Amino acid sequence: MPITVAIVEDNDQLRATLARVIGRTDGFRCVSHYSNAEAALEALPKDKPDVVLMDINLPGMNGVECVRRLKAVAPEIQVVMLTVYEDTENIFNALAAGASGYLLKRTKTAELISAIREVLRGGSPMTTHIARKVTESFRKAGPSPQPTENLSEREQEVLDCLSQGFLYKEIAEKLGISYETVHTYIRRIYEKLQVRTRTEAVAKFLRK
Repeated sequence: MPITVAIVEDNDQLRATLARVIGRTDGFRCVSHYSNAEAALEALPKDKPDVVLMDINLPGMNGVECVRRLKAVAPEIQVVMLTVYEDTENIFNALAAGASGYLLKRTKTAELISAIREVLRGGSPMTTHIARKVTESFRKAGPSPQPTENLSEREQEVLDCLSQGFLYKEIAEKLGISYETVHTYIRRIYEKLQVRTRTEAVAKFLRK
């Protein structure tokens, strides 16, 4: 079964380019694309894509509000923000609304495809620059009572890589382990920390 993707983007040229890239990638299918949040909200619960690529600056309702409303009616749909905005407020508003990832529009095609796959595996893909902004904000937030001492040394290493914005493939290369082993460690980390996303895991790690 191909991974199905929908696009919400008001720039006609970029929307068409993204749809073409998705459609030409083996194992992927672009099921729909919309130029505004209102049309997307009406149709996406029926389209039932696996992943939505969502812009923030849309005419009318913005992308963050669209995510919030979409997740309320179709929580199973994963959303990755694809935007030019890299300020902390937009990042956290999008993640709080229910987005599972946050990428900048300058992200390379191969990284975008990898991120779509990652989000379906339970990951929270972010452009490295964005991940660093998130972790810096967590560091400024101060200590938290949630401990991470029950993680093994290797799990701590994997989580440290996550906190630096490394992609799963990069973690595997850095630690000399397989891609599948990285996923196993991350699943254990999520279970031990009682979290569901990369952002939550990194928050607990940095507040230890």
